[in-house]
Amino acid sequence: MPNSIATRIADFLRNFPPFSLLENSQLEVVAREIKVIYFKQGETIFAKDENVHEYFYIVQKGAVDLQKIDENHNPETIDKCDEGDIFGLRPLFAKENYQINAITDEESVIYAIPLHIFRPYAISNANVGNFLMESFASNTRNPYSTENRGKLISEDEDISFKQEALFELQPINIIKKIVTVSPETSIKKSAILMSNKNVGSVIVVENKKPVGIVTDVDFRELVVTGKFPIEKTISEVMNSPVICYSKELTISQAQLTMMKHNINHICITKDGTPNTKVKGIVSEHDIMVSQGNNPAVLMKAIKRAGSTKKLKRIRNKISTLLNGYLKSNIPLTHISNIIFELNDATIKRTIERCIEKMESPVPVRFAWMSLGSQGRKEQLLHTDQDNALIFEDVPEEKLEETRLYFLKLAKKITKRLNIIGYQFCPAEMMARNPKYCLSLSEWKDQFSQWVTSSGKDEILLCQIFFDFDISYGDVRLTNQLSDHVFEILKGNRNFLNRLAAQALRNPSPLGFFRQFLVEHDGEKKDLFDIKKRGILPLTDAARVLILEHQVKNISNTAERFQKLAQLEPNNKEIYQACAYSSKVLIKFRTKQGLKNKDNGRFINLEDLGKEDKIKLKRCFKTIKEIQELIKVRFEITYYL
Repeated sequence: MPNSIATRIADFLRNFPPFSLLENSQLEVVAREIKVIYFKQGETIFAKDENVHEYFYIVQKGAVDLQKIDENHNPETIDKCDEGDIFGLRPLFAKENYQINAITDEESVIYAIPLHIFRPYAISNANVGNFLMESFASNTRNPYSTENRGKLISEDEDISFKQEALFELQPINIIKKIVTVSPETSIKKSAILMSNKNVGSVIVVENKKPVGIVTDVDFRELVVTGKFPIEKTISEVMNSPVICYSKELTISQAQLTMMKHNINHICITKDGTPNTKVKGIVSEHDIMVSQGNNPAVLMKAIKRAGSTKKLKRIRNKISTLLNGYLKSNIPLTHISNIIFELNDATIKRTIERCIEKMESPVPVRFAWMSLGSQGRKEQLLHTDQDNALIFEDVPEEKLEETRLYFLKLAKKITKRLNIIGYQFCPAEMMARNPKYCLSLSEWKDQFSQWVTSSGKDEILLCQIFFDFDISYGDVRLTNQLSDHVFEILKGNRNFLNRLAAQALRNPSPLGFFRQFLVEHDGEKKDLFDIKKRGILPLTDAARVLILEHQVKNISNTAERFQKLAQLEPNNKEIYQACAYSSKVLIKFRTKQGLKNKDNGRFINLEDLGKEDKIKLKRCFKTIKEIQELIKVRFEITYYL
């Protein structure tokens, strides 16, 4: 006779992931084993530091608050689980105690799903496993919900990452501080070595190759309980064979492997097999530490930040994440997309908080534009802030009053961005400057003036405004401005020629005998300016060429060159070389900045190895070629 209760449970579960991803037969097996629990309002399902349960949970009816404990030991609700939301996934991925509280917000019926029943399906079904891992890592109850499909954060903000940004691209911290012993070493001696080195495992090796591993859990369960005396050899309690991976191990691989083999340590060897020398180890704890610099976790922290100091601390964690990505040699395109979204969210959160602090509501629609490297999605390091503000047209008698409001708001925003780490622009190209806080009509007039009176100063002023991204506000305003700009550029060869001439103001940075051109005087004497002599020439070239083709909504330099390669197949090779060189130079500057703890702009060539110098020279050869193309196409000699 069919189990009617199990059938009702299965009917409920199939409406929600990850259960909706199971086959009917698998879902029926799970439903039969589920424990149905009733909780009154305010009851604790599990508490911080409590041992993990043998279940994870889904809300059938009611609501559950997930709470963290702040520095003063007070609970703070960080999420609320409603019908169909899963929570309490920690025991599926980590054997550490719970890190948060789960307390019912109202009378609730909770389904408890046994881990031993569900774990095999999470391992065999990649979609189920990935869903659970993404939920656990990002604290997102339903990262694949219909209204948020493709987003890691189930909120209204328009922030999205590719899935691989969270797991496949997230580098894992490999611990090289390891203790190795031979199989004949006694348990007692091995334990003493672990204690002295303050590590949680010992690797048993023969000829430097791993043959077994013993963790502190094994000592607790096998030795402390008296099952094995401490005089016995370590080989009698070791786990063998050892699960090994190479140093390219990702968080997702580590989590799946630990779940599949029911282990909490993975050995890192030279080639990822037990047949080569041990290089390090990864533990569950290391994975949990890595999650703290997970982009989705950082994104959630940014959105919840209640002070500028918190945003500054998060911004420092973003730098740690950036450093990890670069060390793992992850493609710059992926890095730039993730760091851009985190930077953009930081700016957005700063603006939100400043609006809240204003004495009166925002009077009209407006938009905050990020210019320069942030607008091009190329701002990886702490560099100057370049921004502008556009607000809706108002009657003439209201114009100055409205401008004063937005100037006051802009001062608050730029001040806080400066505290977070975005330095003030030395040229005051910021929204707090009345010149860059204008109504829509004023901005249209400004661009018309720049384009029609295109002297050297106007070109310098306006070119940065071709590289903007809206960070906050009404996109219709920036779209109207963009449409106006492209309209007045149609057929305006004179302006494009002058813009092209400006793009050649920094020639190829190689002098006679292919020597680098360095600064001749000042405090940067004998240093190489990679921004001025390397990055800007490519940025300027991409800008004028993409404007010639009237292409909108592509501001990133590498992406512009890739688009040009599609539009001009005859020049495909040089454009692809430029796209590559742009990414190489930005990555090089970023590495130098992280190494020297500055903006990476000025480089001491004496610190570079031969390989780095060769790579740079190849990029500079590309600069020379693209500048020759521009010189011919726009007949630059007439304007120089």
